[in-house]
Amino acid sequence: MLAMPHRVTLIPGDGIGPELAAATRRVIDASGVQIDWEVVIAGESVMAEHGTPLPEGVLESIRRNRVALKGPITTPVGEGFRSVNVTLRQALNLYANLRPARSMKGIESRYEDVDLVIVRENTEDLYAGIEHMVGRDAAESIKIITREASERIARFAFEYAVANGRRKVTAVHKANIMKLSDGLFLECARAVAADYEGRVEFEDRIVDNMCMQLVQKPELYDVLVLPNLYGDIVSDLAAGLVGGLGVAPGANIGTEAAVFEPVHGSAPKYAGQNRANPTALILSGVLMLRHLGETAAADRVENALRAVIAEGRSTPPDLGGSCGTREFADAIIERMAADTGSAPAAPAEPAASGAAGPAATS
Repeated sequence: MLAMPHRVTLIPGDGIGPELAAATRRVIDASGVQIDWEVVIAGESVMAEHGTPLPEGVLESIRRNRVALKGPITTPVGEGFRSVNVTLRQALNLYANLRPARSMKGIESRYEDVDLVIVRENTEDLYAGIEHMVGRDAAESIKIITREASERIARFAFEYAVANGRRKVTAVHKANIMKLSDGLFLECARAVAADYEGRVEFEDRIVDNMCMQLVQKPELYDVLVLPNLYGDIVSDLAAGLVGGLGVAPGANIGTEAAVFEPVHGSAPKYAGQNRANPTALILSGVLMLRHLGETAAADRVENALRAVIAEGRSTPPDLGGSCGTREFADAIIERMAADTGSAPAAPAEPAASGAAGPAATS
């Protein structure tokens, strides 16, 4: 009896997003897993028609399918609409942001064997967006830390550690200065840690010291759990330890839905040039496959991706090669086929733009 296909929302994104999404979709389809993709559009291209970069139909699709893979979406700096990413996380209560940072052979870095997981609270802190002008010449942003959200993200980090054989969770904070807000976060992390005593080691670090520690000796750390803003900053630092944002995947997970996306931006100046690196989105797809319980398919994709990058013959320009986005995906697909001893799969090249509605669903 054939397994039912997984229904997954695909949001191609802006800039280089559609090219990355097309490449990633082909790689995942070639892994042997059965996915029914529902393509919906968000971002700058729908602003004129909908008056928002995040139409309600996109949220409805994710709520219906419960899983989405999303390309990067442009967020203007200092003006225009607020981040689509932040809005998605709040609207769908995707409270946990998961960002692994793991070294890859073939990618130039100052470090070897880095293997970190950043667990970032996703719904509050300064990213709650509560800010206003104080008169004409000052602005104020309000930092919100709650016991419920802090306990929830700490428990997510410990459960992740247990499920994945991780040895230690480090809570990161600035409770020495922000004694009430970050103090509450640390208090909650300590309380949750007590439930895992003897199974997972626990420690805490002040955030500025944590940044220094990661640069000096990242091998001492495993799973880090942080409030929203610190998590955003430290996850980019961790990505820098393993080669940059181009190889940094991400997941946003809640109780009712999960959205998987690369950490990097939309790089509009490179759109349409077939030179963007899809590694971060492919690795986000790997996280999605594991979330769906498709462990074997996830392993096939990740192993093939790592093998192609380690060989160095078919990599995109930012990884030192001259391979295009599509050709890089071809190399990964061929490697998967070689590893399984089967003929290379040839998934159809999906439309890069992907209009919303039934015609874009396959």
